[in-house]
Amino acid sequence: MYIIVLSYTHGLEKIEEHLAVHRIFLDKYYALNKFICSGAQNPRTGGIILCKADSRAEVEGIVSEDPFNIHGAASYTIIEFNATKFAPAFEQFV
Repeated sequence: MYIIVLSYTHGLEKIEEHLAVHRIFLDKYYALNKFICSGAQNPRTGGIILCKADSRAEVEGIVSEDPFNIHGAASYTIIEFNATKFAPAFEQFV
């Protein structure tokens, strides 16, 4: 399991320019059952994606496709963790 932390490197105006294609990117990985949840940070300085992947290399490949990354609008921190305790409804993701 991975937490992908996006930190915007530009103002919200540039983020808004790429938001529609970023959402298409998100939809692709939700359809592939890789993304579990995502959303903007509050305050809106970046975002968070919870990702199920087989390796860090896979996550790095996914991140490389994000339009925010392609256009230099965000930087990324990838945190790997092992979910050892979780709500019963979450079990399908572990």
